[in-house]
Amino acid sequence: MKYIDDITLRELLETRAREDGDLPYCRYEDETITFKDLEEHVNRLANGFLKLGLRKGDRVAVMLPSHPDHIYTLYALVKLGVIYVPVNVNLKGASLDLLLNLSDPRAVVADRRYSESLLEVLPESRSIEFLIWRGEGGDGARVKTSTTIDELRAKSSPIPPAVPGPSPDDVLLLSYTSGTTGMPKGAPLSDRMWRACAEGCGLASDVRPGEVMFMWEPIYHIGGSQVLHLCLLRRASIAMVERFSASHFWEQVRRYGATQIHYLGGILQMLLKQPARPDDRDNPVRIAWGGGCTIEVWRAFEERFGVEIHEDYGMTECSSITTVNTDCKPGSIGKPCEYFEAKVADENGVPVPTNAFGELWVRSKQPGLIIEEYFRNPEATRAAIVAEGWFRTGDLASVDEEGFFYFRGRTKDCIRRGGENISAWEVERVINKHPDIEESALVGVTSDVGLDDLKIFLVVAPGHSRPDPAELIAWCETRMPKFQVPRYVAFTDAFEKTPSQRIKKENLSRSIADCWDCKASPAR
Repeated sequence: MKYIDDITLRELLETRAREDGDLPYCRYEDETITFKDLEEHVNRLANGFLKLGLRKGDRVAVMLPSHPDHIYTLYALVKLGVIYVPVNVNLKGASLDLLLNLSDPRAVVADRRYSESLLEVLPESRSIEFLIWRGEGGDGARVKTSTTIDELRAKSSPIPPAVPGPSPDDVLLLSYTSGTTGMPKGAPLSDRMWRACAEGCGLASDVRPGEVMFMWEPIYHIGGSQVLHLCLLRRASIAMVERFSASHFWEQVRRYGATQIHYLGGILQMLLKQPARPDDRDNPVRIAWGGGCTIEVWRAFEERFGVEIHEDYGMTECSSITTVNTDCKPGSIGKPCEYFEAKVADENGVPVPTNAFGELWVRSKQPGLIIEEYFRNPEATRAAIVAEGWFRTGDLASVDEEGFFYFRGRTKDCIRRGGENISAWEVERVINKHPDIEESALVGVTSDVGLDDLKIFLVVAPGHSRPDPAELIAWCETRMPKFQVPRYVAFTDAFEKTPSQRIKKENLSRSIADCWDCKASPAR
């Protein structure tokens, strides 16, 4: 049985332009782009890429902000069967150089505002032949050919490029993990997998024709690009902003009449920490969908904003969305999508008892919905893809008597202290309930006596004062086991994050000299 059919993204885009050309596809600032507008812009750029010399199977790194030009670039590459390699626009120096060398692209499309960071590393990325800029300024002398997006489309035809499009199982996306727990790994996604990402979003968000998806997540993250495809599938539209802003969020949502909002990490909690307003429930949103919502935040958010929560879970490697909870069961990530099966297992793949913690393993019922390998990384492939097609997610989970799954943290974000395995997620979700705390991040450190211990980083909620560390630890002691209570406390103004708003813990200091120590405090 085929759950994800054979119509390709190119065919889907051309069908939408032909049958629904005058319907809005994207709203950005004061601009409205119809499906017909989208097709014309995409065709011009695709024909420009073709004239430049790009061909099916080439890899192109794209370093653009969330802007219509990014959408046109992505779909122009899709039309030609060229592989889109998204680049986090915040990368620079060694991290940017690493990604370009790992992905080995033939061309780079970049916004001029990132020219300084990009040109600094281009001499090391010797495979790059073409540099295509968006905007004015910059220098492309270090590559074979330098041009601009505007130049390419100004000289090109608005009709579809005269080359065959990609097949359903051709790779169209090479997405690199954020690298928060090690070297980034390249996940190659086929046309079919990218559409499965969108199908999963459709199940989670319950979006209907004519509804509006509010899109704050960057296009260069899978959470952004899959929404572009979702609106092609469901004849919906996107309201796109360049970045997430907790203070302007509801103003933007109301402006565009958005009916679905996406959340990840601590997004909902950050919105709850904003000062309450009499019109909090006066908004057009029907569904908030995403991952990382605790039971407490779930109930508080629904009550305050009048929005239904749909939790889901997934990984880019497994077509992004694996389980969906549309039953509104607080705390659960739901049940597998119809084209996936999942189990909570021990290290040998044997299912653990009901409600016990184990690693979440995933397998697809239809071939081609989980990556076959990581790009040029056989070691990572062998570790993740095991016997009988099972994919090891590296995440902790449990499953209840009714078959509902629960996310329990990340195996790589576990800390061993005094013989106990501690999930950082479990500790953070408790501390995040403190009224003065907006966000927290727990890391393992080496204490003054050489043992592993816990250090918590805290961001204070807007309008609140920094809590006394001793009082905060006392508060924790009444709400969690003793072995989970942090010893060290550090405050920070903000966390550096991945595009999906996950905290980059590898950049947090493991020093114990720059923080408050519970055992050294007179109050303790």
